[in-house]
Formats: sequence, structure tokens, C-alpha cells
Amino acid sequence: MKNDFGKNFEKKFSKYAIPNLSLYLIICYAFGYLIQMVNAGFLGYLTLDPVMILQGQIWRLVTWIIVPPYTNNIFFTLITLYFYYSIGSTLERVWGTYRYNCYLFSGMLFTILGSFLLYGIYAVLGMGNVSFGYLFSTYYVNMSIFLAFAATF
Repeated sequence: MKNDFGKNFEKKFSKYAIPNLSLYLIICYAFGYLIQMVNAGFLGYLTLDPVMILQGQIWRLVTWIIVPPYTNNIFFTLITLYFYYSIGSTLERVWGTYRYNCYLFSGMLFTILGSFLLYGIYAVLGMGNVSFGYLFSTYYVNMSIFLAFAATF
């Protein structure tokens, strides 16, 4: 009976799944690298920083995805982007678009929730004025894609 709920849920909402989501994520990273080359300081306004979000900068709930993984070597950057696109699209083919979307979006959602949880812990301990800056990124979302790929294959 429990499995029927999941199938019905997937059947009902699979039409909203975004096909080729890995490509969009890579495009976001490429855009982030472009911003970093043009004006690296501007990326600081796009990071996932709960302190700044609570002060009204709500765009950070979405724009932190643009902030690319740190690297200063363009060749390594291109290899990394191709690698994540390759394993992401493979997982999407194997799991299906809906399940891959759920996996990525839940990873992003839990990263946001984790940032606010850590901010809450800091506030309780009296360190609420700490700026988190680049502490939260898509690094762990990317690592979870790699882990999922390794576990699947």
C-alpha cells in the first residue's frame, strides 16, 4: 500500500519535472564563472547567507545555485562541468526525470534548511552576527550526485 502512494504521487507530479536538469545546473555554474571573471565581488551578493536573507535579501534563496565550485584553473573547470553533466544526465536516464529532479531539489532544500539551522545554533550560542558568506554552496549537492552515481553503478 505504501508503494502505491509513491507511484500515485509520481504519476500526478511527474509532468512538472524539468528534463535535462543537469544542463541547467551547469549553465548556472558557467554563468557564475562568468560573473566571477567580470566582477568577483558581486558573487558575494548571491551566496546562501541566512543572516542576509533574514535582513530582506530573499533572492539569495535561489541565486546561491549560481555560485560555482571554487577553482582557478579554466581547464579543470571545464572538465568538472562536463563530468557533472555526464553523471547527472546518466542518473536522470536511469532514475527518470521526476526522481532525479526530486533528488536534486531536495538536496538544495536541505542545504537551505541546514544553513538556517546552523544560523539558529549560532544565535542560541550568542554568535548570531557571524556572516556565513561562501560557507554554503552546491558542493555537497554535487558530491551527493557523485555518490548517487557510484551507488547506482
